[in-house]
Amino acid sequence: MTRIGVITFPGSLDDQDALRAVRLSGAEAVPLWHASDSLSGIDALILPGGFSYGDYLRCGAIARFAPLMGEIITAADQGMPVLGICNGFQVLCESHLLPGALVRNAGMRFVCRDQRLRIETRDTVWTQDYSRGQEITIVLKNGEGNFVADAETLARLEGEDRVVARYLDNPNGSAHDIAGISNEKGNVVGLMPHPEHNVDPLTGPNTDGAAFFSSVIGYVNALV
Repeated sequence: MTRIGVITFPGSLDDQDALRAVRLSGAEAVPLWHASDSLSGIDALILPGGFSYGDYLRCGAIARFAPLMGEIITAADQGMPVLGICNGFQVLCESHLLPGALVRNAGMRFVCRDQRLRIETRDTVWTQDYSRGQEITIVLKNGEGNFVADAETLARLEGEDRVVARYLDNPNGSAHDIAGISNEKGNVVGLMPHPEHNVDPLTGPNTDGAAFFSSVIGYVNALV
């Protein structure tokens, strides 16, 4: 069975939701503590949403130096699937596993709503079960979800098909309506909205987020 780890930092608050989403998707959910656990036996990894270390300095800036992050960076560079959701996306940018940064939303307001997205590529470990151009709706909740990058980086992301998802009605001012991006290999994805909240029809208006989890499970199983 695919074993997907979910790392908890002080201040994480969507770790339990991510663990539940993994279980509902048919994989083994493995809780990981940022300071004491290792990635031994882990097939894929999720950095969940929340407010790691209280978002002091900058969102994700302190979590980037958590003891387990060294292992995560090495594993990601070697091809381990890694998904950063919301605060996890911020941590991935601070760790330089993904380019750009997440800053305060345009209008300086926290946004919490069901958000319409368009999947822009299925050429990542985490999106292969979607169709290119597929429109989905999943939960968005952030105060610093405004993706920014210099013109050269944005051009590279667009030209290399590394924009994973795009807002259909940009809620936070993100450059190029970007809601998520990937690294060059497609194994590391950062996504500002929360697919883990849309995997169970009992607790959400749809299951549009489920394919993020089934995608990585299918990828790992194909490696065996």
